[in-house]
Amino acid sequence: MNLGLKGKAAFVAGASSGLGLATAIALAREGCNVTICSRDQERINHAAGQIIKHDWADAEKILPAVCDVTQTAQIRRAIQQSVQKFGHLHILFTNAGGPKTGLIDDFTEKDWKDGMELNLLSTINLCRYALPHLRRAAHEDQHARILMLTSIAAKQPIGSLYLSNTSRAGVQGFAKTLSEEVGREGITVNTLLPGFTRTERLQHLVDYLMDQEGKTKEEVEAGWAQQASLQRLGEPWEFAAAATFLASKQAGFITGIALPVDGGYSKHVL
Repeated sequence: MNLGLKGKAAFVAGASSGLGLATAIALAREGCNVTICSRDQERINHAAGQIIKHDWADAEKILPAVCDVTQTAQIRRAIQQSVQKFGHLHILFTNAGGPKTGLIDDFTEKDWKDGMELNLLSTINLCRYALPHLRRAAHEDQHARILMLTSIAAKQPIGSLYLSNTSRAGVQGFAKTLSEEVGREGITVNTLLPGFTRTERLQHLVDYLMDQEGKTKEEVEAGWAQQASLQRLGEPWEFAAAATFLASKQAGFITGIALPVDGGYSKHVL
């Protein structure tokens, strides 16, 4: 299937590792020009180097940008750099690292504010600054996509993930509202809800549970796998494949959805 992504310009946040990097790679392999961003210069340059080294994209089609998504000035600058480099912006993929893990008494007021800023406000601000360019892409090329990474925790809260459960549910409300407003302009807005997928973030959660519950890594991961219909954890490339389809030309009539990519972990009917 030709996904109609060749020559399209994408901005992928939180792309130095994990699901963000996997999504950037998938988009690059489909022919997109991709801006990848992270708050760490060394890590994002390394990610760009890996994409080029493995021939997933030519060097001129990848732009590594330093951007702390909790800082609006850096968001604005990174998006401007992307548009200056590639001329357009057709696809925005919002993403940030996961917030602290713990029980209710473990969090300070600052922790709550930081969690909302990291996962909710960063998403809102990425969309705000990308929208003028996405509107132009919708008008000129009939191709404009917003993809927001949240978590299966937004629909089925996970113990000890208070900050993630709360902030990512907020992203779901924002995404649905935005999809209603910009749909008439030809911009689609969808969220992807990964389940337990083998990333650095998952390893941090494993370490926390090993310490709290006295279990081995294998026991923790087996417990998650047993709750999924497919009886295993996900791989980053599987998530990236779903994101790439929603970014494609063929997905032009899909908007306002929350797509679980979780191997059947979540048990809600709708």
